[in-house]
Amino acid sequence: MEAREELRKLRESTGMNRKEFCEYFEIPYMTETDWELGNRRVPQYLLHLMEYKIQMEKLADKRNKDDIEDDATD
Repeated sequence: MEAREELRKLRESTGMNRKEFCEYFEIPYMTETDWELGNRRVPQYLLHLMEYKIQMEKLADKRNKDDIEDDATD
């Protein structure tokens, strides 16, 4: 799979549109658009870092929800 396809799938997996995704990662909108359209190549290391951040924040969100549920049942 090409890097641009990986980026698009990653963005879609978050449920964000391009604008939200760019704001979340503090990436210029045109840069991200060029990456997805294949006009520029997204660095592979950056894709890995984005994936990692998304995974860690989902994990953190899940832990926070679990803690809140545990407090509610006590």
